[in-house]
Amino acid sequence: MGAGDRKSVNATHSSSLVVPLVLGIILDGIPENTVIGLGILEGGTVSFAMLVAVFISNIPEAVAGTAGMRAGGWSGAKIFLLWLSITLVCAGSSAAGYTLFAGVSPEWLAFVQTFAGGAILMMLANTMIPEAYEHGGKLAGVFTVLGFAVAVWVTVLEKASGG
Repeated sequence: MGAGDRKSVNATHSSSLVVPLVLGIILDGIPENTVIGLGILEGGTVSFAMLVAVFISNIPEAVAGTAGMRAGGWSGAKIFLLWLSITLVCAGSSAAGYTLFAGVSPEWLAFVQTFAGGAILMMLANTMIPEAYEHGGKLAGVFTVLGFAVAVWVTVLEKASGG
């Protein structure tokens, strides 16, 4: 809402775009990290496939965000402090996923995980996929499928090794 170019590398960058950028990244990161906390709660460990998927999906956001802040005249220290703050908020959501949902029924856990998955899909459909196609053309679809295949491959390897 009002931040269609918040992650676009070619957007006009100014300090006014920082708030939508930060909100977008936090609103994307909270569901992801809550699911990580729920994974620890449910099984005592985090799925390696989930960690790989979250890490890889956040690289384009970080690159575009950092490029935008640099283009807007932000210092390296200010950018670092912002990313550190976002990291702490997201780590807090992992802890919240672990502590706040202890003892919650499986139905509620399923609802929370579904909501988180929907939030991630919305961010992908509204921002990442259109921009990827705009800047990468048809190859964006090929790399999306390759990314999905890597995620499935990591999951299969994880399950095969007893994870």
